[in-house]
Amino acid sequence: MKIPDSTLERLNNQADLVSIIKKHTSLKPAGHEFKGCCPFHGEKTPSFHINPQTNLYYCFGCGVKGNAITFLREFERMTFMEAVQYLSDQTGIDLPKDDGFADKIRYKKTQQPQPAPPISPIPSTPPTPNTPVVADADQDGDLYSLLAQVCTYYQQQLKNTPSAYQYFILRGLTDETIATFGLGYAPADWQHLEQAFPHDIEGLRMLGLVRTSQKGREFDLLRDRVIFPIKNRQGKVVGFAGRSLGDEMPKYINSSESPVFTKQHILYGLYEARLARATDFLVVEGYMDVIALYQAGIYGAVAPMGTAVNEQQIDHLLKYNSTLTLCFDGDTAGQRAAWRTLEVSAPILNDGRQLKFLTLPDGHDPDSHIKAFGADKTRQAISHAQSTSDYVFDVLSARHDISTPEGKAMAMANLKELTTKFPKGSSFKWWLNNDIYQKLNQKRQNNAPDTKRYISEIDSGLQLCLCLLHAPTLLTNDPLHTLLCVSGVQTAHNLYAKRLHDTNLEIPKLPTWQELDDELGELVIAIEKILSHPNPPINLSDSTPAIIDQRAHFIMASLTNTNLQAKLIKAWREFFHQTQHHHLTDIRPLFDELLCQALQDAIKKAREHSKNLVISEIHKRRLTALHQWDNEQKIRLAGEFDKA
Repeated sequence: MKIPDSTLERLNNQADLVSIIKKHTSLKPAGHEFKGCCPFHGEKTPSFHINPQTNLYYCFGCGVKGNAITFLREFERMTFMEAVQYLSDQTGIDLPKDDGFADKIRYKKTQQPQPAPPISPIPSTPPTPNTPVVADADQDGDLYSLLAQVCTYYQQQLKNTPSAYQYFILRGLTDETIATFGLGYAPADWQHLEQAFPHDIEGLRMLGLVRTSQKGREFDLLRDRVIFPIKNRQGKVVGFAGRSLGDEMPKYINSSESPVFTKQHILYGLYEARLARATDFLVVEGYMDVIALYQAGIYGAVAPMGTAVNEQQIDHLLKYNSTLTLCFDGDTAGQRAAWRTLEVSAPILNDGRQLKFLTLPDGHDPDSHIKAFGADKTRQAISHAQSTSDYVFDVLSARHDISTPEGKAMAMANLKELTTKFPKGSSFKWWLNNDIYQKLNQKRQNNAPDTKRYISEIDSGLQLCLCLLHAPTLLTNDPLHTLLCVSGVQTAHNLYAKRLHDTNLEIPKLPTWQELDDELGELVIAIEKILSHPNPPINLSDSTPAIIDQRAHFIMASLTNTNLQAKLIKAWREFFHQTQHHHLTDIRPLFDELLCQALQDAIKKAREHSKNLVISEIHKRRLTALHQWDNEQKIRLAGEFDKA
């Protein structure tokens, strides 16, 4: 598929290049640019620069340079189309469809039968009466244009139908809001669209707006219903939802899926939210909820197309903001949908992303809540939505009798089923497991103030640093070397020893602390000096909160890298607070998983840069060994939870 240069330029200009590269290296503001260690070559002194204005990067060390597409192709090993599609998803810029798609959205227009011409002395052959004349190819229609015309038609019908117009007014909508969302009305007549668009019957059939009964008669799908146009991310109308004005069921009907409308890819209200420059997003259940929130100045509400919100839609919304709030009805069906959404979202909830849950009181939905309490109270309710941790505990408490050992065991089993869905290397699942475990064992005071849960917005290297500050004795037996040994990584090359010898190749080096993360390596050196001292200046055996905090500050004060020192001081307070709040006394499981994930990332990177098949296979075996060890650890820890 040919991508126009103008589209590629828009993708590169609007891409969030900093966030793309930040996943692979730490970046710090440097004037109008961002600076960090080059992800393409090993270096300790940062020489890699990103200019957000031009959206270009350049390394003064190795000379690599480029834009967003270049980085995705050269570093993340994406194909050109994969990189373009990635940026399309991130920016919301649609890619041009191929010729096959263009054919799918076009249809033949039919002209009305032409009357016989007047009698003429010149012989002629008039068209056969009552035979429709098919238009030429240049008179073809396209579905997007037809949908726009139908939308305008429905809007005109709303203006001419006081009862339908009054429905929206009674729901509290202003003329401005009605116009913003293009609301309309479909007349009660069974064939109003055929009468209004006699040349576009084929297109109306393709859109599912005109259907054929079992008796062979054509009829309009939407009749005597107020209309909600459905738009894609670019604001093009792709379908319609119709709400009954009476008792007719179903209350809502969506137009059929078509070449331009796939329900699972569309979120109602997303276009309007982006147009209003929304920064916070809220998933609700109904179209009127979206509209009422928008009119109240609460932008960012979206709704799925009558189906459950899916992983792709959640992932897309989390690209706009790392926090997403879900608002479902408080009835059984609504709460079941909320839990299902958490399960669907879990695989993409990397550290730094979070879901919040809002159940409005007294059976209200956002629309009715605004009418009853006003916009400010609704905005306040949204801001106080439950954290995932609190929501999960409430659900487990409702499902199981946690006053009994059997109920607690079932709750923990339910929790483990959920947390296994979280991404590999996620630190949040450790905090979630520990938090729920402590709550189930009632180790927290009932009157303890509610505190926000720990949401990691830091990279894995800094998380490992914080774990070492909390428990420096983790380094006593060289955990990196131990993990490489017990996992089988250190001996993964044995199968290829002869081939390495025959081809004069060296065994690929194993990652060091510094190669995992420069700053982590610096901290490890500082702690090892303290551990090797015959009379350590700090108490290494005491694990009381006061000693842990004092010890961490002593270690940070001993660092010569002031930038690292400032970063750790800034992150430590929240980390320490959360370990105490969640009674997380044993930091090793979290440290081991983070270390395992860091090793996997380092070996993956080495494999990507390997040009030799044998070396690449050794890296692959090392990754397999780490993956197997990680799974065994999960099984072991799950058994410990069961025993507890």
